Amino acid sequence: MTVRLDDGNIVNCKMRGVLRLKGLRCTNPVAVGDRVQVEDKGGDAPVVGDIEPRRNYIIRRASNLSKEFQIIAANLDQAVLVATLTNPETSTTFIDRFLATAEAYQVPAVLVFNKIDLLDTEEWRNKLEELKALYESIGYPVVAMSAATGEGADALRAQLAGKMSLLSGNSGVGKSSIINLLVPDAHVRVGDVSHTHHKGMHTTTFSELLDLPDGGAIIDTPGVKAFGTIDFERAEVAHYFPEIFKISDDCRFNNCTHTHEPGCAVLEAVEQGKIAPSRFTSYLSILDEDPNNKYRKPF
Repeated sequence: MTVRLDDGNIVNCKMRGVLRLKGLRCTNPVAVGDRVQVEDKGGDAPVVGDIEPRRNYIIRRASNLSKEFQIIAANLDQAVLVATLTNPETSTTFIDRFLATAEAYQVPAVLVFNKIDLLDTEEWRNKLEELKALYESIGYPVVAMSAATGEGADALRAQLAGKMSLLSGNSGVGKSSIINLLVPDAHVRVGDVSHTHHKGMHTTTFSELLDLPDGGAIIDTPGVKAFGTIDFERAEVAHYFPEIFKISDDCRFNNCTHTHEPGCAVLEAVEQGKIAPSRFTSYLSILDEDPNNKYRKPF
């Protein structure tokens, strides 16, 4: 692994074996954004001896079945999700799972809709405005932009300035193009979208921290196909949907799951259009996951 020292130098380091043992349930005991203690053994490569306590982190269910979770990044000021309405289409379920995970781990989230230059009909533009209005009404900053034309780039720069930001999203949504726009000397390889499956193909194969010209940094991560949530207690899932949590105060029962109970203010709000059906569907999709699929936090 590579570590940036306090003096700015970058060194290749080995990981102490005990750290690997501590991260048995994790694909990566050390994540991008971690602050670590480096020990110089003299002659051999320096060793990462310990990880300083994290103030926050973002995780997702690991695709490697022998592991339970993957730490995407740590010590973040915000998590930025890049989504697209077409070429490829990012599902609202994916967006909502990402936002719920950010809520669960106390990381402020920002939503970026890229490739707006492809929205060349009134129907597409109306859909963008509807989604933008939805997530802004919940409290999430939303940036609409085109990495291809540069439209909206200044708004994103302002959102990133002086902050440590995770940049995530499905493969093909244009993260690499956005990075090349923001950090001209990054020269990140840009991939294509499959014409057969209308999905992006991976170009980023490892996570990397990149400094921004005007201050702050972004953590570029490989594109993800799905965002499996873990460590969500069933009774707490509603806490990670701010608009559902707020209305749940008016439910008849304190332990209401908002699925079938009489006097449920959330179900009533869905029927009245006060809660978006897509958001409620995403909430139910998390409830439907195996309630025993949790891990014990090793941090």
